[in-house]
Amino acid sequence: MKKVIFMALMSLVLFGSCTKCSTKENIKETSELQTAQLKVANTISTDKEFMFLNYGGNYRWYETCVLMKDFLDEDTDGSIEEVVNVFQAIKDYGQTFDTEVVKVQHFENGESACDSVHGFWIEDSPLNDSLECKYISYEEAFELVMKVNLPKPHTRNAILRNPIGPKAINPQWVFGNISEQLWVDAITGDIKTSNPAFEGFNMPLGEWP
Repeated sequence: MKKVIFMALMSLVLFGSCTKCSTKENIKETSELQTAQLKVANTISTDKEFMFLNYGGNYRWYETCVLMKDFLDEDTDGSIEEVVNVFQAIKDYGQTFDTEVVKVQHFENGESACDSVHGFWIEDSPLNDSLECKYISYEEAFELVMKVNLPKPHTRNAILRNPIGPKAINPQWVFGNISEQLWVDAITGDIKTSNPAFEGFNMPLGEWP
């Protein structure tokens, strides 16, 4: 479990450096993103538009990573400091092609940055666009986590992802750190304390998940 969660949480620092997006039209710094409270749904919509403009339909959305201002187990209202959306795209060079993992980062002050590396995204299944009008928002998931009668992990991280495992599951909002998590089903709102993709299975090496 530690390896899986560690890989997920490392999404927030996936690339060693971020570069400003080369063209302002690629990522719109809309008024919604320039408010004190970042809106996760707005960043997802904006970044999908950016991916479509740059890669056409040859991309997959894999994760949305939220960095909260305050720790979940302390006094918090769920306010956001940063949002990172992670995609994998196919770059067509005519006679050849390459795969890129693209990270688009949004900051509280309304600025955005993007970076990409050659390679494949692992650990997750793509998030299904057909669910985008149905999945539980970050705000709704945060509210469910705060209401549930379970210990709150000491974390500022929340990640929307669909982890690969022996069982096919719905996308999950994961609030947690390497040792403790709360997994919120992004369709049903059910909450578990461990990765439901491995529920009922023996964990290899005593670590997964």
